[in-house]
Amino acid sequence: MVPVRVLLVSTYELGHQPLHLASPAGALLRAGHEVRCADLSVEALAPGDVAWADAVACSVPMHTAMRLALPVCDEVRARRPDVALCLYGLYAGLDGAEGAPRHADLTIAGEYEARLVAWVDDLGARAAAGRRAPGEIPGDGTPRHAVELGRGRSGLPARRLLPGLEHYAQLALGEERRRAGYVEATRGCAHRCRHCPVPVVYDGRTRVTDEDVVVADVAQLVAAGARHVTFGDPDVLNRPRHAERVVAAVHGAFPELTFDVTAKVEHVLAHDALWSGFAAAGCLFVVSAFESASDAILGRLDKGHTVADEIEAVAVLRGAGIEPRPSLLPFTPWTTPADVVALLDLVARCDLVGNVDPVQYAIRLLVPPGSLLVRSGSLDGALGPYDPEHLGWSWRSAHPGLDRLQQALTELAARAGAEGWPARRTYEAVRASAAVALGPLVPEAAPAAEARLAAPLADDDRPRLTEAWFCCAEPSDAQLHAVRASAPVGVGGE
Repeated sequence: MVPVRVLLVSTYELGHQPLHLASPAGALLRAGHEVRCADLSVEALAPGDVAWADAVACSVPMHTAMRLALPVCDEVRARRPDVALCLYGLYAGLDGAEGAPRHADLTIAGEYEARLVAWVDDLGARAAAGRRAPGEIPGDGTPRHAVELGRGRSGLPARRLLPGLEHYAQLALGEERRRAGYVEATRGCAHRCRHCPVPVVYDGRTRVTDEDVVVADVAQLVAAGARHVTFGDPDVLNRPRHAERVVAAVHGAFPELTFDVTAKVEHVLAHDALWSGFAAAGCLFVVSAFESASDAILGRLDKGHTVADEIEAVAVLRGAGIEPRPSLLPFTPWTTPADVVALLDLVARCDLVGNVDPVQYAIRLLVPPGSLLVRSGSLDGALGPYDPEHLGWSWRSAHPGLDRLQQALTELAARAGAEGWPARRTYEAVRASAAVALGPLVPEAAPAAEARLAAPLADDDRPRLTEAWFCCAEPSDAQLHAVRASAPVGVGGE
C-alpha cells in the first residue's frame, strides 16, 4: 500500500469547529495517509487542494450539511472527473435516493471512520499494485452505500488541521463572549422519534466514545483557547452513567470549563437528580426537543413526552440552576393555526423568550427517504412528490396561511440572526407575523410567565451559542452563497 492523499471537506457543523473532519483525519493519519481539511463554512478551498487529492470525502452529519455538500461534489467532479469521491455521515445515504443522480462513489452512514480508512487503504493498495486508483470503488463486493455500526471512536481527532476556534460559534453570556469547542461522548440514540434521522441509521443503538479520548480531545480544545464545550450527542443521557463519568472527568481536569448538553424531555425528568451535579460541574444550558405544544402532534412524532412534561422540564432545569434551550418543530402536516398560537404562548408562559433561537420558530418537518414517519403510515395521503434538491418528500399544510407564515418566519429568522435582534424583538415580530397570517386567532398580548418558571436572568443575558441556525433548517441564502463562493472551480493555482 502507498499513502493516499485525502481531502476532507465540511460544509456545515452547527457553527462548531467540525469534529467530523477532525475525527476521520486522525484515523487516516494513524493509518499512514496524507490529509488536508477544508471547512467551507469559514474558508475557501486552498489553491491546488482538489488537484492534490487522490480522494475527496465530504462530511454530511446533518440535513443542512448534505444540502450544501452536493453542489460541492458537482464542482469537484467538474474539476477532477477521475477523483475518488465519498460522502460520510448521518445523511450520506440520501445520495442518489429515489432515483436522483448519484454524486459519490461510496457513501457511509453511522460509525464511518473504520470504513473510510478501509476504502482509502484499498485505493492505496491498488496504486501499489500498479492499477489506477482514483475514481474506483474497492472491488470487494462492498455496496455503494454502507451503514456501519461498529464500536465508537477510540482515537484522538486531529484538530491541528482545522481553522482555529476563533472562527466558530462562541458562548454568549450577556455581553461576554468565550471561545467554545465541540465534542461527542456518544453517537446514535436509544429512542426512535419518528421525525428524527438518527434512528433511521442507528435503529435504537448507541455507541460511546472512550472517556479518555473525550478528555484528551477537550484538552486539545482548551489548549486552543476554549472556555466552554458543547457535548453534541443526540442525547447525552442515552448512556447516563457514561455521561456522568465523562462530565466528572472533564470537570476534574478543567474545573473552570463550562459546558452544554442535549437531552430529551423525558430524560430531563427521569434523571432529575443528576442536574444539580451537572450544574456544579459547569453545565449552563440544556438543548431539549420540545417540538410542539400539541399532545396530538407529539404522539404522532412518538416523542415520549407531553406538553405538561415540557413545562415540568423547565421547572426541573431552572431548579438546578440550568437554562433550558428548546428546539421546536412548529410546522408539520398536522399543525393547525391554534397549534402555532399554543406554541408561542408556551414560550411566553415558560419564560423562554430569551431561550429560543429565531430559526426555531420557522422549522418545517423534513421527510427524507427512510423516515420512520413514512413507515408508520402517519403521512399517508399527505405527501407530494419527492424533491431531490431538498432531499425529502414535499408536503403542504391543510391551512394555506401556515405555509405562507412558515416562509415569512424563515426570512424573519435570517434577518434577526444577521442583525442580532434582541430576543424580545424577535418574539414580538414572530407573533406579529402570525397575527397577519392567522388573524383573530392570535391574541394581541402574550400570556405572562408563570412565577415558578421564571428565569433569574434577563432575556438577552441567558447563556447561548452565537450560531443562530439549526441542523434541521433549510440552508440560508448566506450559507448557500458562502459555499458557492468557496467552490473549487473558482479557485485557481493548479
